Amino acid sequence: MANTPSRTPDLIASYWTFGGGALPHTDKEYSTFEFKERIEAVARAGFKGVGLWHADLEHVMKTRSLKEMKKILDDNGMKHIEIEFLGDWFLEGEKRREADKRKKLLFDAAVQLGGRHVKVGDFFNTKVPMPQMIDEFGKLCREAEKIGTKIGFEIMPFCEINTLEKARALCEGAAAKNGGIIFDLWHIVKLKIPYADVWKFPKEYFLGVEINDGYLKPPTQDLAEETTQYRKLCGYGEFDVKGFTSMMAGSHYKGPVGIEVLSKDIRPWPLEKIATTAYKSTAAQFE
Repeated sequence: MANTPSRTPDLIASYWTFGGGALPHTDKEYSTFEFKERIEAVARAGFKGVGLWHADLEHVMKTRSLKEMKKILDDNGMKHIEIEFLGDWFLEGEKRREADKRKKLLFDAAVQLGGRHVKVGDFFNTKVPMPQMIDEFGKLCREAEKIGTKIGFEIMPFCEINTLEKARALCEGAAAKNGGIIFDLWHIVKLKIPYADVWKFPKEYFLGVEINDGYLKPPTQDLAEETTQYRKLCGYGEFDVKGFTSMMAGSHYKGPVGIEVLSKDIRPWPLEKIATTAYKSTAAQFE
């Protein structure tokens, strides 16, 4: 009897799942797991890609060059490198100047590490006219095109771009071949966007997807706290994760899938436990 081919796509060890003691929205956002050990652990578990956060890049670069990091990634078969996160790229003044500095770091890393995309967005519901957002997104994409990478905008409840209609308008208005949307299941559930509608999003603008689990009845009234403290590994929460992943096979998206879990519960876990549990529980969603 012939073996049934696996439906599991290449999985990306998204940054925050492997941040260890890293704390979101603080001055300690860098992973407490040593870079080489972290990459080796996710590779052993079965991951084919990894996510790297700006504060983590800065921290690792104190002791390793981007060239050294690239060799470690290559030696461990990391095919999909996600670079994040850029905010305030659509503003003016001092915040924009700071964003431009971070953009240089992220773009340099994308070039030297072979970044699949640079993830961008907004965490603070910044009120920006849609034409300005579209114009700046287009500019950002054109800059990224020159260095051979893509720009992935993450739709989320903390941003003015919080519907599929607005996300499509952003992409169509920017008209950039290398710009698109990254869909995170946690945000999709909280925004109450039907799963089927996500998978029907235009192919040319469907850049990536991340899955995770969580609560349907919030454990806290603070959405920012919930997203940074109470996410769950797949199958450990109340989301219909398999209902979401089951639609991927019939969709036009054939790329890798990230597992992004920001959780106070798993931050104390040893690296090996996080890597193996995250991989197995994520892969199980495609069985």
